[in-house]
Amino acid sequence: MKTATLTETKNQLSALIDQVRHGETVLILDRGRPIARLASVIAEDDPAPTGRVARLERQGLLRRATTTKGKELFRQPRPKPRKNTSILSALLEERRSRR
Repeated sequence: MKTATLTETKNQLSALIDQVRHGETVLILDRGRPIARLASVIAEDDPAPTGRVARLERQGLLRRATTTKGKELFRQPRPKPRKNTSILSALLEERRSRR
């Protein structure tokens, strides 16, 4: 959820409305205290995730595939895990390094 001050809301209302139109919710703050929430009414009626996917793509957080997956991908054997490794420790290390 994005936050915006009253001044930012007044100065950038069109941009905030565009973000809301694409699934973002904006919490409006007055002197650090939440006073309003700007949310889309379209998102409530439309359960399709296309708006959310488009928003993530515009933000650079998602990139759509340009080709289809080849059947060869599923025919290849899965990689073998290394000895003395733990999935849990790898996950925790990844979270610590914020990758």
